[in-house]
Amino acid sequence: MYEVQRPSTSSWVPLRGCRYHVRHWGDSASDATPLVLAHGWMDVAASYQFMVDALSEAFVSQRPIIAMDWRGYGLTDTPPTDSYWFPDYLADLDALLDVLYPGRTIDLVGHSMGGNVVMMYAGSRPERIRRLVNLEGFGMAATRPSQAPGRMGQWLDELKAQRQGDKDLKTYADAAGVAARLMKTNRRLGPDKANWLAQHWARPGADGQWRILGDAAHKVINPYLFHVEETLEMYRRITAPVLAVEASDDSLGQWWKKQYTLDEYHERLKAVPQVQIAVIQDAGHMLHHDQPQDLARMLEQFLA
Repeated sequence: MYEVQRPSTSSWVPLRGCRYHVRHWGDSASDATPLVLAHGWMDVAASYQFMVDALSEAFVSQRPIIAMDWRGYGLTDTPPTDSYWFPDYLADLDALLDVLYPGRTIDLVGHSMGGNVVMMYAGSRPERIRRLVNLEGFGMAATRPSQAPGRMGQWLDELKAQRQGDKDLKTYADAAGVAARLMKTNRRLGPDKANWLAQHWARPGADGQWRILGDAAHKVINPYLFHVEETLEMYRRITAPVLAVEASDDSLGQWWKKQYTLDEYHERLKAVPQVQIAVIQDAGHMLHHDQPQDLARMLEQFLA
């Protein structure tokens, strides 16, 4: 089992109809710029533990560091809904910052879906962000208006399948099964980290079966199309310096095949006024698991 170097403490914050779970590291009483970590799709706040452990003591001891479980993930409440809406993540983040750090600027890091959230948030609330780090938050492939009827129909079909129980998440006999699933998804994830993550990524139910701490409704497609033009306008409004971090494995190409490429993503990043691109070697999409030491050093240099 992975041995945690810096245990987190937990707090719960009621906001927007959900009781949000927040993990805390560092000095919560410090008036230094807080560091806020946003996790990705079907992940949890505890996913950042390896990276936090790899940060230097000087960095951690001088500032507040938090990571929250998004609504419907981890230990945060699951709202009564059959699908999720991207703007809710921005609104939850805005409300959380108003509660924990009213009137203060922050350093903001987001991975994958969380990376997309923090980029949009920084364009909507530029005055709240001092520095921004996007870990493989590529956005989505461009769409065409002609796709709208099919997308809406697919959403309706998936809602029906959910009502019939056809979209329920897979269960596991024990934590070892969960760990095996994590290692199957990420070939670089060792058993020690996988076994530790399994305890935070899933929990046993009354029947003894382990279930992922993520609402199955997150798997329902969004009925609205992704508009690149709107995204670029958000990017143009970002005033903070941005570090866009990629893994050496081209996970974007693996997911989207030829529908959306790294070159297209890099072209979009040109809309960001101050941006630099960095690559973590020998890493896949879960780069904060694969190379936490390298990522920690990169963050410290950028946030200094």
